[in-house]
Amino acid sequence: MRTPRARYFNTTGPCGPQHHYMVPAAQRLPQARVLVEMDRYFVLHAPRQTGKTTTLGALASELTAEGDIAALMFSCERAKAAGDDVAWAESLLLDSLRQAAEWSGWPQELLPPDPWPQVTPGGRFGAALSEWCRRCPRRVVLFLDEIDALQGTSMVSILSQLREGHNARPEGHPFPSSVVLCGLRDVRDYKVASGGEPGRSNPASLFNIVAESLRLGDFTADEIAELYDQHTRATGQEFTKDAVDHVFELTRGQPWLVNALANEITIKMGVAGAITAGQVEDAKERLIRGRATHLDALLARLHEPRVKRVMEPVVAGTFPDIDPVFSDDLSYVRDLGLIKQKPPLEVANPIYREVILRVLGDPSEQYVMADPHSFVLPDGRFDLPRLLEEFVVFWREHGEVLIRQEGYHEAACQIILMAFLHRLVNGGGYLDREYAAGSKRLDVLVRWPYTGPQGERLMQREAMELKVWRAGERDPLSDGLTQLDRYLDRLTLSTGALVIFDRRQEAAPWKERGRFAQATTPSGRQVTVLRV
Repeated sequence: MRTPRARYFNTTGPCGPQHHYMVPAAQRLPQARVLVEMDRYFVLHAPRQTGKTTTLGALASELTAEGDIAALMFSCERAKAAGDDVAWAESLLLDSLRQAAEWSGWPQELLPPDPWPQVTPGGRFGAALSEWCRRCPRRVVLFLDEIDALQGTSMVSILSQLREGHNARPEGHPFPSSVVLCGLRDVRDYKVASGGEPGRSNPASLFNIVAESLRLGDFTADEIAELYDQHTRATGQEFTKDAVDHVFELTRGQPWLVNALANEITIKMGVAGAITAGQVEDAKERLIRGRATHLDALLARLHEPRVKRVMEPVVAGTFPDIDPVFSDDLSYVRDLGLIKQKPPLEVANPIYREVILRVLGDPSEQYVMADPHSFVLPDGRFDLPRLLEEFVVFWREHGEVLIRQEGYHEAACQIILMAFLHRLVNGGGYLDREYAAGSKRLDVLVRWPYTGPQGERLMQREAMELKVWRAGERDPLSDGLTQLDRYLDRLTLSTGALVIFDRRQEAAPWKERGRFAQATTPSGRQVTVLRV
């Protein structure tokens, strides 16, 4: 007898309960079964690597096993190559559908016809589904995964054929009883592609009821604990409550990140014994430094114009010049998973928040020549005042050039300082960043571990706030001191630094920028102010 394979945390492709720890599909998307049983056509959307394929695959298996439905999930990804060639797209889709049915292990009477009906291109997909439903003794339910792969005219044709078959069902025409379009995009994109208008209910589009667009959500804190507990029950290795809480804090439940952190700790780091919050922090750093595939694929989109139009003001702390409710750009970036689904407009989770600034700051970081070890004091603490002095030298020499080169021009100052800090701090310490559209600031916490005089492990914490003085605005000093006060309150720190970048035309010449001063916050804290 073969020994059962150990399960593990999956970070590549769909999950299967025999190989992977996973949150049950029915638990993640209970509404889908209800809509399928009501014979509804609907959209399931979510960012990549959140579990859409896993969830729908499990649901299809459950429905089919119950005996009344033949539920099949197949991928539209092959059809991307067809572009606007409708006939080729139909052939590729039907090939994928047949292959998925054959791999399912179904009995012969449930399988689709072979060969497919030969009809005019532009109607083959609908005709094939009709013929299959006419022969099949069960209700047919189709899950079209990766529907976003369809392009242009091919997308319009396939959705139009689905609409036509859907509308003919009341007259007894055989057609799938339920169809689910699964991809990145929300219902409004499919309404446009299938002949409707995004802003209103339109009978010309079968995907015209927003209530029938489901979004697969991120894990809750309880679901993370449940997922990790599967590992504990299988191996005896415990995730402490602090570790689970820190995972939720860092990921906000993004499924790939939740699995990737656990995989990094249990497999790549080979941690033995109970898993702590400190090891979760180490795993986060390793994931970011390693630029895992998921992170790279997501961040490659940062310079797409429609993504940049949303993300630039988020990083800069300004308000975007777009409609915050109906903007196509905003919907697109939300569907990618880069920003939160609900206001305020900010990055979806702390890991994305950190890695976005690291990626945007990569070009500027190449200009930083200072030795990170030279900022470590004899007692092991980090010399933040000297770092700020060195930044003034760096800014006078390179700031003007780097601002011109920075693609995120409105956020250039913040990105460049973050790159400088990252280069000099991240070897031995940590940087925590907070920013959001409309906040008019970027908050930074430097955490530096060191050894105390008695050999104890201590953590130095230094807080900074970044502000930009833009043309037509008043000096942000007063607001900055008030905001820094609140930040220091939250961190229970007695002092900090306020950095003000002057982006006005009347700013001092570059070689004269970089003035230090001391100031008092509204609560009486003494803080350093640097104007550059």
